[in-house]
Amino acid sequence: MTEPQETVETRGDDRVDLIATDTTGDGKPDVWVADTDGDGKPDLFQFDTNGDGKVDITMVDLDQDGTPDAVVDGDGGLPPAV
Repeated sequence: MTEPQETVETRGDDRVDLIATDTTGDGKPDVWVADTDGDGKPDLFQFDTNGDGKVDITMVDLDQDGTPDAVVDGDGGLPPAV
């Protein structure tokens, strides 16, 4: 049985992926950077740290100052579309 993941609050209810990139060369995205409030600035950052194609760490920068306001294990209730 999978443990429920902590859900994080974002600036908005939408998700526009600004970056979905493969940094390891395995053909699968492992970094996602998203805008959730439509201002074109990133506020949601997600990382696959073990190469399984799933988000392992989610960081949210609510005030967009470059310092995460929340860091949680898993996708934070916001799985990427890719």
